[in-house]
Amino acid sequence: MTGALVNLASRVLGAGVVAASDDAFGAKESLVVDGDPDTTTGRFSLVGEVVDGWETRRRRTPGHDWAIVRLGAPGVVRRVVVDTRGFTGNFPARYAVDACALAGHPDPADLLDGATTWHPLVPLTALASSGAATHDVDGAAAATRWTHVRLRQEPDGGIARLRVLGSPVPDPAWFDDVTVDLLAQGLGSLVTSWSDAFYTHPEVLTRPDLPRTMGEGWEARRRRDDGHDWAVVRLAAAATPRVLEVDTSYYVYNASSHVTAWGATSGDVGAEQAPAVDDDVWFPLLPRTALQPDTRHRFALDPLPRNRSDVAWLRLDVFPDAGLSRVRLHGVPTSAGRAALRRAWERARPPQPGGIALR
Repeated sequence: MTGALVNLASRVLGAGVVAASDDAFGAKESLVVDGDPDTTTGRFSLVGEVVDGWETRRRRTPGHDWAIVRLGAPGVVRRVVVDTRGFTGNFPARYAVDACALAGHPDPADLLDGATTWHPLVPLTALASSGAATHDVDGAAAATRWTHVRLRQEPDGGIARLRVLGSPVPDPAWFDDVTVDLLAQGLGSLVTSWSDAFYTHPEVLTRPDLPRTMGEGWEARRRRDDGHDWAVVRLAAAATPRVLEVDTSYYVYNASSHVTAWGATSGDVGAEQAPAVDDDVWFPLLPRTALQPDTRHRFALDPLPRNRSDVAWLRLDVFPDAGLSRVRLHGVPTSAGRAALRRAWERARPPQPGGIALR
């Protein structure tokens, strides 16, 4: 996640590299690994130097290499980052990125046949050694929901990571009459503001995976005043919340000691504008409640007040400072929330066929 953008090609969200023309020197799956590449040199296997990235053999015939990535969360793409760190004399001369939209779980053969239409996100662009090339996507391509991207490199070489930054656009059919995690990153929730991110960022609170260490949660600096830390999250859809999960796993000696949860309705503020942390639109969802270290807590929430139709924003207050791993908010989207999802879905429908064939 970067600012207001989510890495749709993150392994954590479920992204995967489903096919590639070649990965003789470096595995194609490395493209969607989270975290920086390991640039250690001087390690060799039987086929060449060990690299942390996708590297193809030297091409002796005309053409180029390619890799197809299934996005972990289908959505609109705003920016593409192609990272060649660790590849100094073996990086591609040029790269391009295309996208397509296919329903369901297509087989690699479905993506490779001539019937699949690919649309350009990034035109053929020169690439530099051991750095990160960033390209902002604009026009119709930046307003369309995509499910897969294709990274092309010319003529061959090594790329460490691919980041596809954008906003998830979930299928509204998955929200009909079911309980969902309203804070799920892959469904479009977004951490919009916070008090402190000294050690780690609160955006990790809504990741779909379970933490493995304390370093994968939200940790703020130690407070020396009478205040407290807080984070505001835009829900994936306006909904009626039922259960709040607050996880302090791996925070043994520095977990938050108490938590309070507040909600704001979709009618209080605009769809994209978060309420200020001190705004009077917030109403209580969970009173100040004690937390235990290294524990996954579940709290049943009371029904909404009669004058509140839904919850579209969550504010989490933690005392005295932040030491949390994950937060989930399970609930049922309202009819208004589902209607908003359908409108977003319709706005992001893919364009008519007429794209780029794989060569």
